[in-house]
Amino acid sequence: MTKVAGRTAFITGGGSGVALGQAKVFAAAGCKIAIADIRQDHLDEAMAYFAGTDAEVMPIKLDITDRAAFAAAADAVEARLGPVELLFNTAGVSIFGPLQNATFDDWDWQLDVNLKGVINGIQTFLPRMIARNNGGHIINTASMSAFVALPNSGIYCTSKMAIRGLSECLAMDLAETGIGVSMLCPGAVNTNIHEAVLTRPAHLQQTGYYGADPERMAQLKRVIAVGMEPETLARYVLAGVEADELYILPYPEFRGTLEDIHARVMTALANPEDDPEYEARAAHGVPGGQKPRPAQ
Repeated sequence: MTKVAGRTAFITGGGSGVALGQAKVFAAAGCKIAIADIRQDHLDEAMAYFAGTDAEVMPIKLDITDRAAFAAAADAVEARLGPVELLFNTAGVSIFGPLQNATFDDWDWQLDVNLKGVINGIQTFLPRMIARNNGGHIINTASMSAFVALPNSGIYCTSKMAIRGLSECLAMDLAETGIGVSMLCPGAVNTNIHEAVLTRPAHLQQTGYYGADPERMAQLKRVIAVGMEPETLARYVLAGVEADELYILPYPEFRGTLEDIHARVMTALANPEDDPEYEARAAHGVPGGQKPRPAQ
């Protein structure tokens, strides 16, 4: 079980949305909080909330795609709040449209933030956590799109499915270190992720989709406004971290869809009796040390 009280949490995207919900809930659970965000206005709004609490919270402006800045932020936070032992890789962006319309900039922007930003967080903090040998926990925010592909979301799904593979492998690699790994997969959340295009960097502006169009952003907001509130979602995260759960999937409306996906996968998977070379391979085991089991 991961104990969170008294520990320092570093939360990317912490100035708003899902990440701010995490900051509020984990601060209430006794954590010291560093909220890192690319938008100063979001940091200011978050700190205005925490000013009315007794939580120890440090804001830090950070572009998570900047590795040198990430390292400097880590040094500054640990100098003030102590060793970071809870890492929340939460910041993310999205833009939607058919893959055939995508530009290289569309790909680079989302992968830089959604995938490389998570990698940068892990590469920055994990060596420190291992060296201190005091356990801890890494929480990677993916999406139900880590399991469910949807039309017009190909780049986003690619980034989130990559986070699933990263998280599952990381959990295996860290199994003997005392450092837990959880992957949060939200569905709809009532946040401001519809404003993601406002933080798109100047050098990646060529798009096959849309820009900072108020009408489009309002349309996207209407879709997610009925979603789970960030603090409600964060309470599921707290329970999952404390229980060392790899998967945090608090959206039962996806149960039927996932059952259908896995049923189709199992239908497509070959049966041992149909493969004359199966026994020879099985005799030597498979990567990961798990011997295949015959179909039931």
